[in-house]
Amino acid sequence: MKKKLVLWTMSVLMGLSLVACGSDKPAADNKDKTPTEEAGKSTGEVANKDKPLVWYNRQPSNSSTGELDMTAMNFNKDTYYVGFDANQGAELQGTMVKEYIEANIDKIDRNGDGVIGYVLAIGDIGHNDSIARTRGVRKALGTAVEKDGNIDSTPVGTNTDGSAKVVQDGKLEVNGKSYTIRELASQEMKNSAGATWDAATAGNAIGTWSSSFGDQIDIVASNNDGMGMSMFNAWSKENKVATFGYDANSDAVAAIAEGYGGTISQHADVQAYLTLRVLRNALDGVDIDTGIGTADDAGNVLSKDVYVYKEAERSYYALNVAVTADNYKDFTDSTKVYEPVSKQLDESKHASKKVWLNIYNSADNFLSATYQPLLQNYDDLMNLDIDYIGGDGQTESNITNRLGNPGQYDAFAINMVKTDNAASYTGLLNQ
Repeated sequence: MKKKLVLWTMSVLMGLSLVACGSDKPAADNKDKTPTEEAGKSTGEVANKDKPLVWYNRQPSNSSTGELDMTAMNFNKDTYYVGFDANQGAELQGTMVKEYIEANIDKIDRNGDGVIGYVLAIGDIGHNDSIARTRGVRKALGTAVEKDGNIDSTPVGTNTDGSAKVVQDGKLEVNGKSYTIRELASQEMKNSAGATWDAATAGNAIGTWSSSFGDQIDIVASNNDGMGMSMFNAWSKENKVATFGYDANSDAVAAIAEGYGGTISQHADVQAYLTLRVLRNALDGVDIDTGIGTADDAGNVLSKDVYVYKEAERSYYALNVAVTADNYKDFTDSTKVYEPVSKQLDESKHASKKVWLNIYNSADNFLSATYQPLLQNYDDLMNLDIDYIGGDGQTESNITNRLGNPGQYDAFAINMVKTDNAASYTGLLNQ
């Protein structure tokens, strides 16, 4: 045993001597690397700034204007964004609500005043997806008001008399009768700690709104299912008021059988696949379209009707599907991998790689209950060893403080708290 210890000690000292004599990098760059990394078998040969990076779910952008942060999108040659077509999905949600009103016009006006009143839960006033969904509902229902060339997505507060400036009363004619559509109330669902898309806040809001407006509320709309289900369980279900969300979370899909009006599947199964696939392709040094638009060596490939790629934005967008009483049984398992891309990659051809991936808020229902389980199903198929980091939904530092040693990873997948804060991450990778 002593002989083995002496030999091991000598080999370590010799290794350290060689590193000290032969390395062009300062000691600070090497201190956290494992022997495997130093041997060039993992990340030792690639600078952090050159490693594959995918932004997902929250696109780097100006939270006030929505303008893409192309500096972040072009961080290096292997940087991409994966999300979904927000505008297509938003319009689909608005259309779903409108069609429900038309199909149920004989019973939906609960107090018979000729005004179809709705309330709207807004997730994050600075998030492009939230902005798009608010606009989509208002556009479809005719309550939209333009501001600076776009539909105003500002929360209305309360608007029982229809006098608000950020929305207007819409008009809908069904079966020869004219109805007024009015946004009675809307607010950003932000809790006291600063977390947005907050389900508990939405549950409290519907309590306040129902006390104030009572049977004036004919429809409940939400920017996502987490908030939608909170309002449904707190009030809508008992009062038989249709509630519409977004994300096709499993509990929301199941609730359609109990009166939940509908939701939108943003093809999380396709998004999760793309999130890891673009990293896998970059790590393998193959064409980025491999296993996406072009079949890989295992036969994985996506059809063109489930995603689009916008080269100028370096972004992959999954397409959305409306989930209603007509088709909800097809969406009951939100964590099932998408069959066309469910084949295992050969590890001898696609060596295991280590990835750092964060979830901006570990309490977010869609990300924690749908997206992360999907990622965990796909990571094995793609031979990716992923460290999953859960944030608090409030501060970027809660996440970035746990990216203290990027040198031990081969690639990164980043889900920001705020879309403006890409530099908080790229700054760490540039060090």
